[in-house]
Amino acid sequence: MEPQRKSSRDDGGGERGLLHTWKGYSYSVSPERLFLPRSVLQVALGSRHGVLLVEGGQVFSFGELPWKQSQVVELVKPTLESVLSGQRVVAVAAGSFHSGAVTEDGGVHMWGENSAGQCGLLGLSSVPNPTPVALLDSDTSPPQTVPVLELACGVQHTLALSVQREVWAWGSGSQLGLNVTIFPVWKPQKLEHLAGRYVLQVACGASHSLALVRCVGPRDVHRPPADKCGQCNQLLYTMTDKEDHVIISDSHYCPIGVELTEDEGRLEGSALTPGLKTSPSEPVLPSHTSPSAPASPAPASNGDPSHPQEMEEGESCVANGVLPAPNPSVQSRAEGGTAAGTKSSPYPDEQAVKDYLKRLSDSSQAEQTAKTAAGGLHTLLPSAAGFTSTTPSNALNSLVASCASAVGERVASTYEALSFKKMMNFYLPVSKSGGPVPVGLTAADPGGVDTTAATTERVRQEDSIQAKKSSSTGDIREEEAEGLRRRLSLPGLLSQVSPRLLRKAGRPRMRAVALTPLGAVVAEAQEVLPTLQTEVWSWGHGDQGQLGHGDDVPRSQPQCIKSLNNKEVVRVAAGARHSLAVTAQSQVYSWGSNSSGQLGHMESPSTVPRLAKLSEGIRVWDVSAGERHSLLLADGDCIQPIIYYSGQQVKEEAEESQVKAPDKEEGEEPAGGYTQQPVLLPFCMNLGYVSSVFAGGQRCAALSDRNVMGFIASLHELASAERKFYCKLCNIKTQILRPLLELESLNSALGQVIVGLLQTLAGRFSLLCHLTGQHAASLTANLRRGRDVKSLLILDHTSIFLDSYNEYCSAVGNFQVMGGFQALTKPSVDFFGKSPELLQRLAECSEENTAMADLLVALFCLPARHLHEYSRLLLKLATCFEVSSSDYQRLQDSCSRFEVLTQQLKRKRKDAEYTFLFWKNFPGKMTESLRKPRRRLICESSNKALTLQNAGRFSVNWFILFNDALVHAQGVAPCKNLFSTHHVFPLATLWVEPIPEENTGLYGLKVITPEETFTLLASSAMEKAKWIRCINQAVDQALGGTAQETAPLNSGAGQTLEPPISRCASYTFYKDGRLKEATYEGCWLAGKPNGRGVLKWPDGRIYTGMFKNGLEDGFGEFVAPNKTLNKNDHYQGYWKDGRMHGLGTYRYASGEVYDGSFQDGMRHGHGMLRTGKLNTSSPSVFIGQWLQDKKTGYGVFDDITKGEKYMGMWQDHLRQGIGVIVTQFGLYYEGAFKDNKMMGTGILLSEDDTTYEGEFSDDWTLNGKGVLTMANADYLEGSFSGEWGTGLKVTGSYFKPHLFDTDKEKTRAVKLGRLCVCAEDKWQAVFEECWSQLGCDAPGNGENAKAWEQIAVALTTSRRHIQESPECLSRSYSRTLEGLEVIPQHAGPVTMERYHTIRLYLLKACDTPLHPLGRLVEALVAVYRMTYVGVGANRRLLPQAVNEIKSYLNRIFQIVRFLFPDLPEEGGLIPEPTTSLQDRREPGSTDASLESPKPGRVVSSSALLLPVLLPRLYPPLFTLYALDKEREDDVYWECVLRLNKQPDLALLAFLGVQQKFWPASIPVSMPAAGEKQQVLSSTKDACFATAVETLQQISTTFTPSDKLQVIQLTFEEITQEVQGLLKQDFLWSMDDLFPVFLYVVLRARIRNLGSEVSLIEDLMDPCVQHGEHGIMFTTLKACYYQIQHEKIT
Repeated sequence: MEPQRKSSRDDGGGERGLLHTWKGYSYSVSPERLFLPRSVLQVALGSRHGVLLVEGGQVFSFGELPWKQSQVVELVKPTLESVLSGQRVVAVAAGSFHSGAVTEDGGVHMWGENSAGQCGLLGLSSVPNPTPVALLDSDTSPPQTVPVLELACGVQHTLALSVQREVWAWGSGSQLGLNVTIFPVWKPQKLEHLAGRYVLQVACGASHSLALVRCVGPRDVHRPPADKCGQCNQLLYTMTDKEDHVIISDSHYCPIGVELTEDEGRLEGSALTPGLKTSPSEPVLPSHTSPSAPASPAPASNGDPSHPQEMEEGESCVANGVLPAPNPSVQSRAEGGTAAGTKSSPYPDEQAVKDYLKRLSDSSQAEQTAKTAAGGLHTLLPSAAGFTSTTPSNALNSLVASCASAVGERVASTYEALSFKKMMNFYLPVSKSGGPVPVGLTAADPGGVDTTAATTERVRQEDSIQAKKSSSTGDIREEEAEGLRRRLSLPGLLSQVSPRLLRKAGRPRMRAVALTPLGAVVAEAQEVLPTLQTEVWSWGHGDQGQLGHGDDVPRSQPQCIKSLNNKEVVRVAAGARHSLAVTAQSQVYSWGSNSSGQLGHMESPSTVPRLAKLSEGIRVWDVSAGERHSLLLADGDCIQPIIYYSGQQVKEEAEESQVKAPDKEEGEEPAGGYTQQPVLLPFCMNLGYVSSVFAGGQRCAALSDRNVMGFIASLHELASAERKFYCKLCNIKTQILRPLLELESLNSALGQVIVGLLQTLAGRFSLLCHLTGQHAASLTANLRRGRDVKSLLILDHTSIFLDSYNEYCSAVGNFQVMGGFQALTKPSVDFFGKSPELLQRLAECSEENTAMADLLVALFCLPARHLHEYSRLLLKLATCFEVSSSDYQRLQDSCSRFEVLTQQLKRKRKDAEYTFLFWKNFPGKMTESLRKPRRRLICESSNKALTLQNAGRFSVNWFILFNDALVHAQGVAPCKNLFSTHHVFPLATLWVEPIPEENTGLYGLKVITPEETFTLLASSAMEKAKWIRCINQAVDQALGGTAQETAPLNSGAGQTLEPPISRCASYTFYKDGRLKEATYEGCWLAGKPNGRGVLKWPDGRIYTGMFKNGLEDGFGEFVAPNKTLNKNDHYQGYWKDGRMHGLGTYRYASGEVYDGSFQDGMRHGHGMLRTGKLNTSSPSVFIGQWLQDKKTGYGVFDDITKGEKYMGMWQDHLRQGIGVIVTQFGLYYEGAFKDNKMMGTGILLSEDDTTYEGEFSDDWTLNGKGVLTMANADYLEGSFSGEWGTGLKVTGSYFKPHLFDTDKEKTRAVKLGRLCVCAEDKWQAVFEECWSQLGCDAPGNGENAKAWEQIAVALTTSRRHIQESPECLSRSYSRTLEGLEVIPQHAGPVTMERYHTIRLYLLKACDTPLHPLGRLVEALVAVYRMTYVGVGANRRLLPQAVNEIKSYLNRIFQIVRFLFPDLPEEGGLIPEPTTSLQDRREPGSTDASLESPKPGRVVSSSALLLPVLLPRLYPPLFTLYALDKEREDDVYWECVLRLNKQPDLALLAFLGVQQKFWPASIPVSMPAAGEKQQVLSSTKDACFATAVETLQQISTTFTPSDKLQVIQLTFEEITQEVQGLLKQDFLWSMDDLFPVFLYVVLRARIRNLGSEVSLIEDLMDPCVQHGEHGIMFTTLKACYYQIQHEKIT
């Protein structure tokens, strides 16, 4: 060992990248050390020269360099390529006689021999110095330079791998793969055939090329793959029916060549950006991170993507390789499609297969084959690649289906097998990313989709032969058996599979499932870890079999080597005429020329990849190939890597002779000896820690590092341990897991549940295995490249590892708890025999006679031991750094995270064992119902530590605490089966509290569950504390806390961690009662639902909303199905104590909708019921008072079908008492009702004022005494009977009054309104509701302070309710709410200022229904409109409508005075502030001098509340006025129109306006501002124009006070104009004023002036009547009457 240095960071002069070169393998060989100024990063060897890349990016050449144009060919020592000195080179490559370099920015430089165009420079036969070569992508415009990652050089060609992971080629020969015929190709061209795929590495042999490609994922799942080749239009699949079987072949090879499918074209267009670590082709695992990675589960193909492109080339989507033909003649048709023949399959025919099977059985492999036949179709789904697992319908499926008619049932069963996916979905867990993830069906193949670490196909079979690796027949058998198996796996080739075999094979479908990762568990891994799902593609000359396709036919296009599809190849190398591939499991496959033993085995044919022969335990991780030799870098028994050599021994004289005769045939035996299998180079241990090996020509080279401070050794140890662990896991998977899962007897032996758990366990194992493989590959790559800590993924992505281990160990625990290992004992003994050496070896169990169950436990717990290995090795690495460095910190952190997990998992394992033993000894049948995979025992009271208080004398109680429930088992003492009943209390809804001892001497604890509360007595204070702590910790963990993680449950440490008393959980009630079998999910408080939650009954009833103390309370929604109508009743509103209470809306299944108050679950209070199909056109609406679900009290009923509206009293749903009915035909009835009919005294009026007053017996039916008055005042008096409008029978007298007593006319007029409900009795329920919202049980009966409190509560709860659904909240609305939060001062004397504050507050309060006053106003507006709109717009209702408004005002004012007690009562005064006590005279008011000074403001309900109320009620009210004043208004309007025809002066004269008031000129704006225009006799609508405009505004105002204000302004405008005329102050007299005002009224043309006048008159504030406003109003009224009676002279 070298003396250790101070710091591992000090890598200076020659401790890293030391270069050694040598030739051959004999003992006499000793490597030569080449000394360079800096450490070497990469070596490339040509036939007789080499290129070195050193740190800092400099390039050196050595050896024979004839292109340097020196006269003599001499061996040059390493010399600097100074042309490149300005560039920083990152990669170099050497062909036989040319070299290349890639710079940091992706530029390519080439030099050396160029006769075949291999340097890509036109017109030069050789290039002496590195010269740039541009790769131009012509698909882009303008063409862009493509940056390159790495180069590979052959004899006459060069390949470049771009940053986009595409391959470019130039030079000569079919090895370019460009599908061109003219060579050389001078300009780099892209290999279209691999476009769209993600190429990981390229390698060049003398005349062939290799590419390592990442498997393509199912990109476009929904698009069915093509069934014809896009170029030559041949079928990609052919199907031949032979009596008992069907042959499906996919061996199409396109003669035309490159076909770029739509998919690839698209992908190529959107080539991935350089930085992207993944591509659409990466199917590792559904990813959470990469947008470009498909989220669908990886296809479980045997690695070959379900891409149309491949099918086009004759690769089966599944088959992993060409079946090695027992004799070459059988291969009637080469895969390239050269030999013509009728047979469509490249595979042997039936006879050949039979012979082959026979041979197999002869060589004691019969058992293996039988297993293949029976279990072969476990591969079915999986091997169907994208087929069955991703695209339900695809080309092959449709082919099979379309042939079904011809081939009948046979194909149908084939197809059924294909559609296996449907069956499987049942067993598959669902991945986080969405669809079902094929558990391990996907798995049927280890590398294929490399979701698993190995692929099922291989795991299943190949590895069972691995033990026999060293025997000379092992490898070929493995290939053959695997080939056959592949034939059986469906979509690829169904060659000779009879349907019977299919059916038989299809039987144990459920098994063989778990061996692929279960979905997105390691989702991140996809992005950061290297892929293991790879394919090797080859093209070029195949004369020595170096293409690996089983023949010696050349390929001008890349073609996938199928037999490597599931082998997880991570690196390829190409010698002159042979090829090598290293797998993630550290095995080497080799194929091609074996003339010097360079393949590492002596088997033939060597045209397909075979395993190099290495002794057990040698794990190869880097390879390189020269002309006739191969170098393998491997792990041996110690940490230091060892080097194996395989191939020709080089003797100096032999080399000379070769120089002289370079064109010696490859086939001839080379001079000197060669190896039969790889030999260990004796000197390799002296080189130090070798990080990579290189071969080229006859030379070998190795780069090594010295072990400074143990850093390099620790890195190697970490990588080596990971590789070893991965191989170990793969062995367990293939030799133990897979055979067990495929056992026929598994289901019967284990039962459904345990089989399911075993499959989950196997799936998790696979995930772990896969992750380990990826990590091993990543560590290996790090050794080859950087050898630093920065790129250790285990540091950056520790959580991926921790999660995988955690999930795996949970699966092991679950399996163990359910007795899985015991159940598995029998199948294992049957399979592995009584002496399970294999199991013992794999489980690393040294003890003799270990029980099978214990062996299995040890085996499955093995991976967890690797965690400790991680922490040990990371710690070892950390010690190489300064404690203060960030690297040390990162290593230390990761190390401790692994250590913590190790401890946690140990504890979990103990818990699982403890639980398992508990179930083993558990009495009775309770085990079956209580034993659950995730359930773990925490403690139990079998030691009588806990008893039930007040239990019966003979009763036995046993308490068992699990991690998810507390179980109480009960029984009676002398009974044989001790525990007859048990009850399970889920922990999420369990509360425990200690009962204070208080001298009772009892150690009690109270357990509360939703339906039971019981007291447990502990035997001692310590026992009590233990149970309380255990239960609390278990509850906390069940609720998702971390109690258990922090302190082990049974340790005494840690204070009691009390779980929250309020929590969210789900619970199903079991006791009889209202909630029986209902499930509640939501918030709880101490055993009762409390807060928001959802309650669902089994019969479909659902309540969603607030709970309090276990009952529905607050706002909630309730849905109840109506069985008869097959629809739902739906309630939305408030609840109290489990019943509907408060405001709500109930939509009945029948279509009725009730909107209003509820009490104790019944309609009670004020509410509206709409009946009918559509609420808009509902046949009837009732609005009014309800009492215990019945209409009782005052209500309005609008019967839309009859066109009648009833307004009156109700009792028990019937009209009872007095009321009014109006109809759409203008009939009006008021009077008594009984039993829903007009019965008793009443008055009936028809539209034409015909009136009947008297007795009624039924609706519209007169019966009894009465008086009938005609419109002309004639009347009949007597007895009437009959229905109105159908012919009445009358007995009585007829009077024509005005003939005699004219003075008595007036007495006959009927007074309406006596027999209807008085306004104060209407809508009492609405006001009561408001009072109750203010906390008063009766109007005015309550406390002021409490009322304000209730208002605040109402506002905040409503506001919270609205915040949850903010879409209904406008900005102005929320401002209103904020304004209401400030409560005006409501105590103390009311001043004007406070009066205004109150007024503004009321305006705001009435503006939002969230405020009780606003809610009241809203309700009143609704009922008012319901009453007086539509049929209710009847002029006879006007007095009632006006009285109703006045009544509202009084009653609301009462509430306002309750809230503001100091407000004076109606008509009271508020003193003005003293400063303005002086009379503020209205200018020009006639009697201003008579008025006394204003004492202040008179308080009145109308002044305060009409501004709030009237605008909302104005439309219906004004309509009634208009109807009532219709006749008068018509007369008035006719007159207005007539008089307005006259010009201004004529009208003024006509009205008798004094001439001094006539305006002589009027201002006009047009000629020039301020100019006047003469009033001519023809001038119209010009005089007093401003006054006219002002008066017209009377129609746009609502309240009387506003209208009076308008009149006052009009007067002021007139006065102003007159004063302007007279140029002096002026006092009006009524005689002067009236004609002028009359002129203004006429010119204002107000249509419904009569209605306006009446409205003002009816609703005017009484205190205004005698003031200034009163006089002005009288003037307007006088004008109205004057106009009506105006006589035109």
